[in-house]
This record gives sequence, structure tokens and C-alpha cells, in this order.
Amino acid sequence: MKLVMESGLWWTGAEVASVPLAAVVEADGAVLAWTIDQPSDASGAQITFTDVMRADWLWRLFGEAGHRTISSAITAAPSDRPAEIDLPGIAVDQGPLDGLRRLAVGHWLRRWWPASIGDGIAGLDPALLDAEIALATVAVEDFLGEDTLDSDIGALLAPHAAALAAHARRGDPRVVELVTRCVELAEDCGVSAPGWAELADALDAPIAAPARQDDYALAAGPSAGSEPAGVIAHGATSMAWSAVPAGVFDAAEETVAWTVGADDSRTLAVVRTAVVGPGLPAGVPVVLRCGTLRGSGSLDDGGRARLEILDSTAKPVTASAAWDQDWSATIVTVGAEVDESAQSRHRARRFARRRLAEPAADAYLAEILAAEADY
Repeated sequence: MKLVMESGLWWTGAEVASVPLAAVVEADGAVLAWTIDQPSDASGAQITFTDVMRADWLWRLFGEAGHRTISSAITAAPSDRPAEIDLPGIAVDQGPLDGLRRLAVGHWLRRWWPASIGDGIAGLDPALLDAEIALATVAVEDFLGEDTLDSDIGALLAPHAAALAAHARRGDPRVVELVTRCVELAEDCGVSAPGWAELADALDAPIAAPARQDDYALAAGPSAGSEPAGVIAHGATSMAWSAVPAGVFDAAEETVAWTVGADDSRTLAVVRTAVVGPGLPAGVPVVLRCGTLRGSGSLDDGGRARLEILDSTAKPVTASAAWDQDWSATIVTVGAEVDESAQSRHRARRFARRRLAEPAADAYLAEILAAEADY
């Protein structure tokens, strides 16, 4: 085993890709990460220690002797410069890692699942997914502590009582079992959000026919809306997933369409995004740049924005200036400015398609139902 000091933190294990390819879970005193399309065994795991003295679960992965050796090595080593420490004879136990990786994958599904109408990747039901992530959290709670980012079971369950009741009434025994376990978990955790007190009664209500396949279909985005008058240029670009909220936009490439037009007094751009939900795009910032020209604003509920184009002095661009502009270098940014490659998104889509086509041993019920609905 090798410990590496980098950027003020010690870590061990594999190199892990950046988002959106990293599945991450925060344990007490450490962060565990995997690259989603790389080996799921211990060889693919990375453990970064944020506070090794709090990581009192290390013995579960490395044995008691390994725990003592790792803690002593990190505590005694300098933390102000890059370093490496070899710890021969220490190996990780795969068994406890499986549950942690499954939880990390669940949070990846929650944040990065590339639902897309254009790419034909079905969406995952957020209520069922959060419900099973809550159960996966309980399974590894000895690793998580009480105040880590991924230990809040109540936050996962609280919003979904009505949706889980509706799912349970459809009668799929797998869903009924999942909801039943979540009702018991919510009682144990003291979840008091609206609907949970009544959810147990819903399990005893008459059961309707199982859901049809199209009950799980993606919601189509809104119509494009009107274009600006006097269209001068148009184009399409892609959106960085890490720049925008999860569960809002279609995850395909080239889903951001822009059009520039002008009338006598000003130049306007219309930006349209493909929305699949269930979240809403309202308020997500949009910036269009072309040379020294710029327009900024935010999306509305339909995923659309109208931007007035201004010059470098913040004055409106006239129609004649707009017609003289070469718009081929136009850049449209939706959300934050981030560095994210199209290749990483392609790998994430390939991973998602593989999980739908051949459900893995760690598959979540939301994935299985999405695959069945897409069949």
C-alpha cells in the first residue's frame, strides 16, 4: 500500500477521474471515490483522508493492525510538502468496500445520470432512487458518522412521501417492499415531513394495475418559442453537466440552440435549452459572447432566455453592427464556467447505457424499472 501527500491531503489507491466520471461518498474523516467505468473492486478505489483520527472505521477495511499503521504513518508525516509512504503488507478488504461503492454509485446516479430524449437514455425516478439510496446509507452508516455530506437519511426521504405512495399503489411487489422498508426507516429516523404519517396507510390501500411502460417516459421539453426578428445567425452548442443543476436538462450534446437577430434599435439573442425535468431551469444564468460583444441573462421556466447584445462599452449593438459581425466564433455558456470535456460525457452515457442494457449486481430499482420501461 502506498500513501501519497498531495494538496495538503493524504490519499491511497487508484487515480480517479474528475466529474462527471467520479462516484464519491464522504465517510467520517475520509472521502472514497471510484471512476464509474473502471474496475469496481478494491483496485479501483481511492481513499482521501480529511481527518484520519476521525476515520475510526479503517479497521473494517484494513484490519486492526493496518488501521494503526495507517493512522500512525499519516500522523507522524509532515503535511506541508508532497511525499509518499510505502506500507508493505497492508491490503484492503473488498467486502466492506462494496457497500460504500454502491452508495457512491447511487449518489452518482442522483447527480450525473444522463437522461436524454435525444440519446434515448431513460430517466430514473427520483423518489425511488432517493429511497433506495437512503437504505444503502443505513447499510454503511458505521462508516459515515452523523454530520457528513452523505449521511442525511431524512433529507433523502422527506420530499417523497406522496410519490412513494403513488408508486406503491401501482402494485409492483419490488416497489412495495422498498416503500415498506423506507416507512420503517423514516419512523426510526424521525422523519416528520408531510405525508409520511399517512404513507403506511397507503401500503394497505387497494392496489391498482402495475404501471405501464410509458409511465416512466421522459418528459418532453417545451416548445422553442418565437425567434428574434431579422435573424442574422444561429447555431447550437453543448452544455457542461457540472455547470448546471441535476435533473433539469437533456444530457445529449448540442442541446443549446441560439439565434441572433436585430431590429432597427437593438440586437437580441434567443437561447433555448432542452429540458427533461423533473427540476426547473428558471434562474440558471446564460451568457453569449462573440468577440467583444456579449449578452447575459437567465433561463425562464421553459429553459429559454432572451439576451440583449451589448458592445465592449455596454451599449446596445445596432443592427448594422450585428450584420457586420462574424458570429461563427459565438460561445454560449449555460450555468457556471467550468472545464469539462465532451469525451467525459460520452463515457458517462456509455456507462449509463450499459447499466440499462445489463443491470449490474449493484443496480438500483430505479435503474431496473427504467430499463424495463425502455424495453
